[in-house]
Amino acid sequence: MTVDITTLTSRQACVEADNADELAHLKTRFVIPDGTIYLDGNSLGVMPVSAPERAREVIEQEWGRDLIASWNTHHWFDLPVRIGEKIANLVGGSRGACVATDTTSVNLFKALGAAIDIQRQDSPERRVIISERENFPTDLYMVEGLIEFLDRGYELRLVDDRAGLESALDDEVAVVLLTEVNYRTGRLWNMAEVTQAAHGAGALIIWDLCHSVGAVPIRLDDAGADFAVGCTYKYLNGGPGAPAFLWVAERHLARARQPLSGWWSHSKPFDMAVGFDPAGDARKFLTGTQPIISLATMEVGVDLALSVDQEALRNKSLNLTSLLIQLVADRIPHHPLTLVTPREHSERGSHVSFSHPDGYAVTQALIAQGVIGDYREPGLIRLGVTPMYLGYADIWDAVEKLRLVLDEELWRAPEFQVRGAVT
Repeated sequence: MTVDITTLTSRQACVEADNADELAHLKTRFVIPDGTIYLDGNSLGVMPVSAPERAREVIEQEWGRDLIASWNTHHWFDLPVRIGEKIANLVGGSRGACVATDTTSVNLFKALGAAIDIQRQDSPERRVIISERENFPTDLYMVEGLIEFLDRGYELRLVDDRAGLESALDDEVAVVLLTEVNYRTGRLWNMAEVTQAAHGAGALIIWDLCHSVGAVPIRLDDAGADFAVGCTYKYLNGGPGAPAFLWVAERHLARARQPLSGWWSHSKPFDMAVGFDPAGDARKFLTGTQPIISLATMEVGVDLALSVDQEALRNKSLNLTSLLIQLVADRIPHHPLTLVTPREHSERGSHVSFSHPDGYAVTQALIAQGVIGDYREPGLIRLGVTPMYLGYADIWDAVEKLRLVLDEELWRAPEFQVRGAVT
């Protein structure tokens, strides 16, 4: 649905836009507490209505009554691959192979190890890994850790933008690791163009999809990506700590090896063989026994995402984030809020960030008003927009609450100055 954001100059106009929204009905498929406007789906998605029933089914029937037989009768053994195939379809990677398993950090270690191993066979002189300075810290930590263990002269080269990336690409680069949507600013890389640039320099590329999957249409096969990882507990609403996923391009699958070769990645795990023989399909990127309850409930969120046209979802996301940016500019012009998220649609994911000198306290005061966002250093108020369960009136109301917090300086209250362990 095309919405002219410039016409949404009142709450009533936003309500009318919601009434005409073809995706508005999706909100009923999620559990959202009364009085809450949830703008943190880019950190933890809300619970699908059907998730508790699926959990009860697994716990009471499959585990409680059928016990260990469920590995076969309820196909527990195939769950990470079956869900992985669904995720591959969601991210435009159906020609490649995908498994739902482990955490993003662990999967990144696997993908990075596999990519370096391929390059070590083909171009052993390539010992540079490129990433962005503002990448999510765990990505950089995993690169640093792997380099330390390799102890073979590998180095991490950090870049700040597209120009910096192109300057850094040379015949020493083995792997490029980028997060498609920046976790702080919401800036979106052009996957196809950047992948082409990396390949043109002889490098392989790994895409971290944590802040894009479920909110931004992704086409891994079309872009020519080599590997991808991502989480399912943000826009896919898989639940806290839900298993992540790892995808590998079809052309690499036969020769790709990963460093965490546990028994689930064996070609015949129940042969209990002494030596390791990797599976020939996506299973080779598994490691150990899978968390079945988490996988089962996470699948509910994946199925919801697959039920929605991704282009329609993206269109609504852009409408909502544009409205958020415009309303803050129009209705809160006299406070030190600085937009750090790109205005250009082609460069923006599905969250909007503003810097403020007292960003943490403002975020906490906003949460106390029923508008849940989050805070990221340094000084960023981060507002995630999940189009499956947010509407135009939600955005209007959230901005009005932010205006109240700032105009009345509610953020100065002592309780909002105290830092929690999680921000």
